[in-house]
Amino acid sequence: MLLDDLFRSQNVNKVNFTRRPAAPPACRPASVQAAEEGDVSHFQISFSGQMEADSTGGNMGDKADVEISENPFEPYIEFLRQQLEDQDPIFLIGFIVALAVVVITCVFLKYFLTSKTVRSAVLVVGLCDSGKTLLFSRLLAGKFKRTQTSITDSSAPYKAKNDRVSTVHFITISYDDLMMGSSWTLIDLPGHDSLRSLYLEKFKSGARAIVFVVDSAIFQKEVRDVAEFLYILLTDNVISRNAPALVVACNKQDITMAKSAKLIQQQLEKEMNTLRVTHSAALSSQDGSVGGSVYLGKKGKDFEFGQLPLKVEFLECSARGNKGEEGDADIESLEKSLAKL
Repeated sequence: MLLDDLFRSQNVNKVNFTRRPAAPPACRPASVQAAEEGDVSHFQISFSGQMEADSTGGNMGDKADVEISENPFEPYIEFLRQQLEDQDPIFLIGFIVALAVVVITCVFLKYFLTSKTVRSAVLVVGLCDSGKTLLFSRLLAGKFKRTQTSITDSSAPYKAKNDRVSTVHFITISYDDLMMGSSWTLIDLPGHDSLRSLYLEKFKSGARAIVFVVDSAIFQKEVRDVAEFLYILLTDNVISRNAPALVVACNKQDITMAKSAKLIQQQLEKEMNTLRVTHSAALSSQDGSVGGSVYLGKKGKDFEFGQLPLKVEFLECSARGNKGEEGDADIESLEKSLAKL
């Protein structure tokens, strides 16, 4: 009984949802038939347009795939960007600061090492006939050499002697002749008034030290010219900035009338104090202000070499020596000073 009822209900559902057959064409109105034909044509146009759109979309997809394949680092860049976004902002700031410190340190080290390498010249300067060229030859070869007034520069590599002493198994070995110290380029500049400024301008930027040679025998006659040249040297902007060591070599100490290094220093300090006043007044009268030049020493105090930002040393020497041409030069103090550079 239950099976019969279920079978009847299924037949009823089939009957209820069965689509009725379409009316014959003869019984359908002309307006309805035209509308259906229009729908069919519209469907065909829409379908063809959709196919073209799908085709165009496929081509664009292919181009996008090509572009993606042309940038193989895109996934890595995206991963890195995602990682940076996920990090704590404080961590990112710390990382950037650390990176900046590393870059600045590298730049500073490069500049420091480069400046040390470039500034390897020892300039020998002074007035004419002060004994520069003979002193230059003595430092290089240790032998006496007849010289004449220089009209150009002379240069040669110079290895400073190291006076350290080593004791090994109670045997003392001096390295004055065996062990050589640092190597510099020794440059002898002309002392003529018309040439010295030109050559000083050429070599001053690479100066690690300046040996200013003074004729101790006739210093009283040349004190004004010596102080003038030394003043120009010390107020130069490049020399003041680089601050090379200054060694004032009071030469010709083998002559009886030679002045001592201490007296020469005192006389130069007095003379340069006067030059500082006159040069400052000249600059003030030109533009109304004291500017454009390095002020020598400390304002309000008498000039002293100890006030300068560079190391200054006065020493006595004799390029000729006490025994003349056949003897050795008395330049040990100068060699020791150059060995400290």
